[in-house]
Amino acid sequence: MLAVLLDRLRGAQAVNEFVVATTDQSQDIAIAELAAAEGFACYRGSEDDVLDRFYQTARLHCADLIVRLTADNPLMDAELVDWLVNQFRSANPAVDYAALSPEAGFPHGLGGEIFTMRALGLAWQQSTDAAQREHVTAFIYQHPELFRRAKLGCEANYSHLRVTVDTPADFELVRRIFTEIGRTRFPWREVPALLERQPDLLAPHAALS
Repeated sequence: MLAVLLDRLRGAQAVNEFVVATTDQSQDIAIAELAAAEGFACYRGSEDDVLDRFYQTARLHCADLIVRLTADNPLMDAELVDWLVNQFRSANPAVDYAALSPEAGFPHGLGGEIFTMRALGLAWQQSTDAAQREHVTAFIYQHPELFRRAKLGCEANYSHLRVTVDTPADFELVRRIFTEIGRTRFPWREVPALLERQPDLLAPHAALS
């Protein structure tokens, strides 16, 4: 899934560099090797303090904005990343954080976050809670008094669709989506279009869940 996601992100115009941020544990050597084989930089850091891992990655790569994506969402694509960055940059007044989420009408699994280095640094400095250190942006969205958030809206409401991969049933659905479309690179809009055209694809997923 990570290799597929990295391939789908190629061609993004609004991002200077994608970096795989994994742990320094021996079992994740394979992730670092995969990133190198695919031509992507990799940072290896704390397994539990993921906030520190992200902060150190961003610091070492001199980021001013960070887009956070996860490999359990392999249907994300370059077009949607570019849209997220452009929406963030055009916000007036300026904002610190924005997210693609079901609350904004996007399917579960076509999600990502964007935030400033200032916001990440403040979270890194002030967060002492273990859960906040594990989930990277928890401190940011739990402190609205410190950070200004943008409200994003999808062109249609797809929040009822779930295409993230947390379970074997999820994996089977996403595998079938790629099989039906017939290639690994395609615009994200083909996903809800396919599921609306062939709702039976969701039936085995529901049965397995």
